[in-house]
Order: sequence, then structure tokens, then C-alpha cells
Amino acid sequence: MTTIDRLSRLHPFTTRAARNLAVLFGVVYFAQGLWGLPAQAIVMVLRERFGLSATHVATFRTLGRLPWLLKPVYGLLSDLVPLFGRRRKSYFLLASLLTMLAGLSLALLDEPSYRTLVALFVVMGFGLAFTDVLTDALMVEHGRPRGLTGAFQAVQWASAYGAAVLVGVVGGRLAETRSVRLGFLLSACIALVAFVMAVLCIKEPAGGGRLAAGETLAGVRESLRGREIWLVAGFLFFWTFSPSIGTALFYYQTDVLGFGQTTIGNLNALGSVAGIGGAALYAPLSRSMPLTRLLNLAIALGVAGTLIYLVYQDLLSAVVITVLFGAANTVTFLAFLDLAARACPRRVEGTFFALLMAVYNGGTQASDIVGGYLYDSLGYTALVLIATATSALAWPLVPLVRIDRIEARALEDWARADDSTRAGAASIGSETSAGHPGGSAP
Repeated sequence: MTTIDRLSRLHPFTTRAARNLAVLFGVVYFAQGLWGLPAQAIVMVLRERFGLSATHVATFRTLGRLPWLLKPVYGLLSDLVPLFGRRRKSYFLLASLLTMLAGLSLALLDEPSYRTLVALFVVMGFGLAFTDVLTDALMVEHGRPRGLTGAFQAVQWASAYGAAVLVGVVGGRLAETRSVRLGFLLSACIALVAFVMAVLCIKEPAGGGRLAAGETLAGVRESLRGREIWLVAGFLFFWTFSPSIGTALFYYQTDVLGFGQTTIGNLNALGSVAGIGGAALYAPLSRSMPLTRLLNLAIALGVAGTLIYLVYQDLLSAVVITVLFGAANTVTFLAFLDLAARACPRRVEGTFFALLMAVYNGGTQASDIVGGYLYDSLGYTALVLIATATSALAWPLVPLVRIDRIEARALEDWARADDSTRAGAASIGSETSAGHPGGSAP
């Protein structure tokens, strides 16, 4: 391979269709990322108005994320039951509208009860999870034939982290003033943006899903009988189930270090900026490094990034650790998502990516609860040490997943992708280009 060939692989989006898809995915994920605007203010309200501990706040967050555990159901529904003749666009519009209405309800209600807050928060989570499934289905379907799943996801999450920068800065100020209603109002407006983007950019012919229903069901049965998808799912769950310091860190920052809400919000924004850098780094890495080596690197970064929180003791150390962890954690996160995307069987890419992401999200939420419990019971230092040790235990599992086989099968699938699939992907890319100025393509 010549130097020019190597450099060309580092720039993944060499065709107009690929660039259009990347822009569409980035726009949607940016809109989804801004949904977190009221999150920090909600924690303050739950703590002050309802007197909830770290464990109970983590449980509330988990309830809001429960709809994400049903992502495989949304994937199957979209694949098998077209709505108004379309598998993706109609569902996307409906889910965005539901999210917007739930956000407006929370913004207009004056001091809702805990149950009402939970119920509407769950509805918002449902709408967001469904739109995420539809976006990811497009990413896997059109990324695998091009070998661009890692690069597409890097664009998606760089956009999400860009939104998180705004969430960190604005969210911290909302938390300082306890402006939960304003946060939900802004979130509802962002859902409206996603709705408009879907109208303009998703070009889908009617009736696209009817002929594929039998093929989809056959693919599901065949894949569930195999071992590969279960090994990947178990590996993802084991990694994400490592106790999280996320919610516990907020209590540590507030109660032990005495950080104000604006400071915490600015730190979150700084971490998101670092995350953008990590995503930019992963895009070329995914094209030039074998996935097995990437995952070993990801685990090493995860272990080191967790252990470093032992010296998180003041504002200076918080800034340095936030930057380092933000970049390293993004590389780790994207490597595991790339494994999930490459492991998805043909014909049922959307359904199985949703399944693996449900496993990933389930492990993440369980780890948040366990992390909150360990913080309340054992303290901050013990939580960091336990989280580091459990993360390191993922290394011996890497050979069991047979990542080389997964990567080889993905390459074979790309090579066997027929002309109609490639033409369809290019058609979608060119059509979406016409739907958004400059060429636009969960």
C-alpha cells in the first residue's frame, strides 16, 4: 500500500453520498444531544425538593432511560411494519412529535409531582430512543457496505459532544437558577428541530419494507441461533456494567469539593470538547487499525482513565482529568460501538444494532445505580478502585469474542454487497443532499 493509499484511508468520506450521510447523521445527533439541557437542573430539584440521595437520583435517571432497553422492539417494528408505507420517516416524525409534546407538558406544568415528572420524562426518553434507533439503522445499513461504520459513528458522537458543550454551559446556569421548566422548553424546541430535519432530509420511497419482512424474520432467527451475537452482547454488558462514577462524581464535586453548579457545567462542557477531539481521532484510527487492537487500546484507556480519578481533588486536577478522560473515553466508547455495528448480521442490521445498544444502555444504567450505591456505602476512593479493577477484567475476555472473525465476515459482506444495495445507498445520499443546504445526508 502506497503512502497516498494510506492517507486516503484516513479521510473516510471520499464520495458525495458518504458525505451527505455523514452530515445528516451529525445533524440528528446534535439535535438529540441538546435534549440533556434540563438534566443537571433536574438533579438539583430532586435533591432539594424531594430530598433524594445519590442512589435514588441514579434510579430516577435509570427510569428515564428504560425506554432505551426496548430499542430492539422499535427496530423490529420499523423493519416489519411500515407506517404510512414507510419504515423510517413516518416513525421518526411521530417519535419526534411525542418528545416535543412531553417536553412542552413538563415546561408548562407548575411544580409537577414526582410521579408526573417520572412519567413525562419516560415519554421523552421513549421518543428519543425511537429516533435514535431509526438513525442508527440508516448508519449501519449504509455504513457497512462502505466500511464506514466507525467513521459515521465518530461524526455522530462528535456532533453529540458538540451539543453537550452547550448543555454543559447552559445546563449549569439552569441548575444554578433551578430553571427546570426552561430546560424542558428548550428540549421541546430541539425536538421540533429534529422533526423539521426529518421532513427535509429523509427521502424514503413508500412501501420499502413490505417485501423485506420475510427476509428480516429469517435473518433474526438465523442470528439468534448462532453464538457470535450473544458473545458480543455479553462482552458489551460486562464492560458497561463496571460501576459508574457518573452520578457519584456529581455528589463528590458538590459535597466534598464544593464546586458550584456553573463550575460543574463548565467542566462538563470541557469534557465534551475533549470528546470531540477523541471522536476526530477515532475516525482515522477505525480505518487504519485492526478492531482487536483498537479494543485492547480502548480497554487500556478506560482503565487508566478511571484510575486517574483518585487524584481528582481540586479545580486544577478536575480540569486536567476532565480533558484527558473526555478524549480517552470517547475513543473507548466508539471502539465498542464499532464492534457492535460490525457484528450486526446482514439484512437485519437495524434490529440487531438496536439489540446490542439496548444491552449497552442496560449495562450503563445498572452500573450507574451500583456506582451510586457504592459511593453512598463505601465512599469515593473505594468506588474508583472497584471501577478500575472491574474494567481491567475485560481484557481476558477479548479473545473469547473472536473479533478477527467478526471483522473478516464484515469485509466479506462489504465485498458481496450487490449493485442494487450500493445504488440504493448512493440514491439516498444524493436525495438527502437536495434536502438541506450544503449537502446533508440515532
